[in-house]
Amino acid sequence: MFERIREDINCVFERDPAARSVFEVMISYPGFHAIRIHRLSHWLWRLRLRLLARVLSALGRWITGVEIHPAAVIGRRFFIDHGMGVVIGETTRIGDDCTLYHGVTLGGTSWEKGKRHPTLESDVVVGAGAKVLGPITIGRGARVGSNAVVVKDVPEGATVVGIPGHIVGQRQLSDREQQRHAIAKKIGFDAYGTTQDMPDPVARAIDCMLDHMHVLDSRNEKICEALNRLGEKLELPELPPCEALIDDDLEAKGK
Repeated sequence: MFERIREDINCVFERDPAARSVFEVMISYPGFHAIRIHRLSHWLWRLRLRLLARVLSALGRWITGVEIHPAAVIGRRFFIDHGMGVVIGETTRIGDDCTLYHGVTLGGTSWEKGKRHPTLESDVVVGAGAKVLGPITIGRGARVGSNAVVVKDVPEGATVVGIPGHIVGQRQLSDREQQRHAIAKKIGFDAYGTTQDMPDPVARAIDCMLDHMHVLDSRNEKICEALNRLGEKLELPELPPCEALIDDDLEAKGK
């Protein structure tokens, strides 16, 4: 249980630059409160304490403005930013590392029993005000733009916008983009939600920085190889993984 709580706190720091301390997240983030309440109500639901689970879910809605049916299955490191107005239906399935913004609805289009709500695979981002409706599947790594209305399956890695939702981007990364992703992962950075279809001057500046860092990284490796050939035993230290940096930062802030 404590490991899950730690993961939920870590994912807030990873995806919200406004987060400053563990204590702040625990007392003032409605998305964090909503997911913690849902974990408990879902546990009660599985124990067949259905009425108690619904009452707890209703209490969570009253406190946070987020409505999650206790039967919904939600994976690890799930993050709801801002939270107000989010609705997640009964038969919804959400994978790991997903992010929802305020006003998102994961709803049904039928009054028939059975699977009638969406399935979000891992690493999906759904923008503010978007509606994902029906027993459809949003593929791994997909992005749903703000205020989009999605009623059909979205393939892995696609970006969908508009009413009704239509795909505006799904492609293989170029060699240059793969280099950027590699160096970004190495330094523990992820500019999630930015695509070529949504140009952003900040994102372009970050791309230039990553290109520059890739060149410097390659030069450092060549310098080390040359010095080793001359008899110097010089190696570049490995950068610590992003998770370790976050854990260290959380421990420092918690003291």
